Amino acid sequence: MANLLAGKRALVTGSASGIGAAIVAEFVAQGAIVFGVDKNPSAHQPSTQFDLSDVESLPELVASAENAIGEIDILVNCAGMAIGEFIPDLTWEAYDKTLRVNLHSPVFLMKYLGSKMVKRGYGRIINITSVHGQYSEEKAMSYDVSKGGLNSATRTAALEFAPHDVLVNAIAPGFTDTPISITNGVSELESEWFKTVYVKYAKIPQRRAAQPWEQAKHVAWLSSSENTYCTGQVLLVDGGMSARF
Repeated sequence: MANLLAGKRALVTGSASGIGAAIVAEFVAQGAIVFGVDKNPSAHQPSTQFDLSDVESLPELVASAENAIGEIDILVNCAGMAIGEFIPDLTWEAYDKTLRVNLHSPVFLMKYLGSKMVKRGYGRIINITSVHGQYSEEKAMSYDVSKGGLNSATRTAALEFAPHDVLVNAIAPGFTDTPISITNGVSELESEWFKTVYVKYAKIPQRRAAQPWEQAKHVAWLSSSENTYCTGQVLLVDGGMSARF
């Protein structure tokens, strides 16, 4: 549907690459006015470079966005990071930064912007979590905790905001072709492990990773006024991976 988001104003974090950039492109194509946030420069404007680990400065970020495009109708918390550490090697620095970016900033952006949406009687919030919010693997303690926490935060915010037509949902991607899949210059999607386990033996029933635009399509609908009754949900978009025993 064209112009699904016509005239809506959105703040999207993680806007410079991957799923975040695809969400920005989809939103603009659907008529939204978007303010992008990323620690790296973004091709989309208006946008700002901001380190989301600086949770204490989020009120200033919100003010910048509102000054640029006006009151925010849609918040998409997409920015994320991952630092792989086995539990015996877990460092406070990596754990703390991961939770600041992946969990604390989304929670407090929901606080600052969600409260304003409540007063206006309309809003849509989408958190980009992960299959890691419900399923785990080794060397992912910080990431798994952050995504599981964001799933829970999505439900709590949905309960509090629902009476005010502020709907809060999450998209939980499975394997997606984004920079977070790359470690030391090598994409895990090109590894023999991925090609064998997930593709050849179909641990992902669709036998491929998602492209960022495929995640963005779901985000756009959930962010629109076409969504009138879906809230508090975590939608797994993983090619059927979580359906397999």
